[in-house]
Amino acid sequence: MKRLLTLAASALALAATPAVAQTMAITGVNVAKGDGSEPIENGAVVVENGKVTYAGPASGMPEVAMPLVEAPPGTWVTPGLFATVTTLGLWDVGAVSESNDTRAGDSPFNAALDVSRAINPDSQHIKIHRAAGVTRAATLMGSTGSIFGGQGALIDLGADPDPVTEARAFQIVQLGEAGARLAGGSRVASYAEFANALREAREAANGRWDAESAMLTRADAEALVPVVTGRQKLYVMVERAADIRGVLDLKREYRALDLVLVGASEGWMVAPEIAAAGVPVIADGLDDLPSSFEQLGSTQSNIGRMVAAGVKVGINASAMENPRNLNQYAGNLVALTRIPGADGLSWGQAFAAISSVPAEISGLGGRAGVLAPGAAGDIVVWDGDPLEVGSVPMQVYIDGVAQPLENHQSRLRDRYRDLDESDLPKAYDW
Repeated sequence: MKRLLTLAASALALAATPAVAQTMAITGVNVAKGDGSEPIENGAVVVENGKVTYAGPASGMPEVAMPLVEAPPGTWVTPGLFATVTTLGLWDVGAVSESNDTRAGDSPFNAALDVSRAINPDSQHIKIHRAAGVTRAATLMGSTGSIFGGQGALIDLGADPDPVTEARAFQIVQLGEAGARLAGGSRVASYAEFANALREAREAANGRWDAESAMLTRADAEALVPVVTGRQKLYVMVERAADIRGVLDLKREYRALDLVLVGASEGWMVAPEIAAAGVPVIADGLDDLPSSFEQLGSTQSNIGRMVAAGVKVGINASAMENPRNLNQYAGNLVALTRIPGADGLSWGQAFAAISSVPAEISGLGGRAGVLAPGAAGDIVVWDGDPLEVGSVPMQVYIDGVAQPLENHQSRLRDRYRDLDESDLPKAYDW
C-alpha cells in the first residue's frame, strides 16, 4: 500500500494528474459526516471512483489498496457545504448590468425564466466559494416584474464547463411584503395573482388554455404546470408568522404543492404548525433585528426553536451573493447553546444545516452534503474545526476530483504580501 506522508504532498501529487475522480483514503482526522451526528475523533474517509465508500472511526476502516493520506494533527474532513438560495454564477460585477443576470424586471416572462441557461462556471464568485468549502448550491434570480422569480438550478462548483446538476429544480414565488409590492401594493393582490396563476397552469395542463382571457403568457403557464402537479418544488419567500400560516393554508387547498419556506424570520412563532404540515424551511442564519415590519419577531433563536419543534431547517446566508460565511453562521448557532435563554443547535445539528439538510430540501438527500456510502465524493479538508472562524479549507474535492482553490482574492492576497518598496509599484508589475 502506497503511503503519502502529508496531505500537502498528496494535494501536489493530485494536482499534477488529470482532473479525474480520485480513489483515496484519509485517516487520522476528525470526521464530520454531516448527517447530524457529532464529529468522530481519529476518523477516516474512503473515496473510490468519485463516491464515498466509508466514513467513520479509523479503527473500522476496511482494508484498501489505494493511496493512504495521513493528515496533519488537527485536520478535519467534512462533506462539502451546500449553499441554498444563492445567485452564484449569475453575475460578475453587481453594479454592471451587462455582467449581471440576477434580475429581469422588464421581461415579459417570469415563471418561464430558466437560470441554468445563464450560469457562468468561470465566475470568480464560484471560484471564491469553492475555495471556502462550498461544493454545491441552489442558484436563482432575484425579482422579476412578477411575484414569480423563475426556475432555479442546482449546481456544483467544480472547475469544469458543466456546472448544472439539475436545471429547473424549483420555482420561486414572492409573497409577504415583496410579493405585495410586485402584485400591486397589497398582500391581497399577491394571493389573487398566485391563485390565478395556479388556475391557469391547471388549465394549461388539462389542454384548456385560453390565450385571450389568460393573464399569464403561455410559456409562464406551462412552466408552472410541474408546480401544480407536484413535480417541481415551489420555494415561497415569506417572513411574517401570519403570512406563513397563509402559505400553509395554500398547502391544504392545493395538496400537490411541494412547498419550501424561504426566510421565515418569524417561523419560531408558528413552528408547531410548520412541523405538522411537513414543510421544510430555508432560514437566514442570524436574523436578530427586524429590517422590516414583517420581521418584527426576528430572533437569533429562530432556527433553534424551529428545529426543536421538529421542522427541517437549512441555513441560508443572509446575502444571497456571499454564502461563503455559512460555516460561521452555523458556528454562531452552536455558541447560542451556551447563552441562558437562547436556543441554538448542537455541533452536529448546525453542520447538518449547511450540508445534508439543504441537500435533502433540494432533492439531493443521500447524494450530497453527507459522508455516507454512495454519496458524491464532495470532500473538504480543513485545517481546524470548520465552525470556528479561523479555520479554512486546505483541499476541496468535488465528485472525487481535486479542485483548484486559486481565485482573484487569493492572487491579490499573495501579490500584496510582499511590501518591498524597492520593487516597482505592483500596478506596473503584473
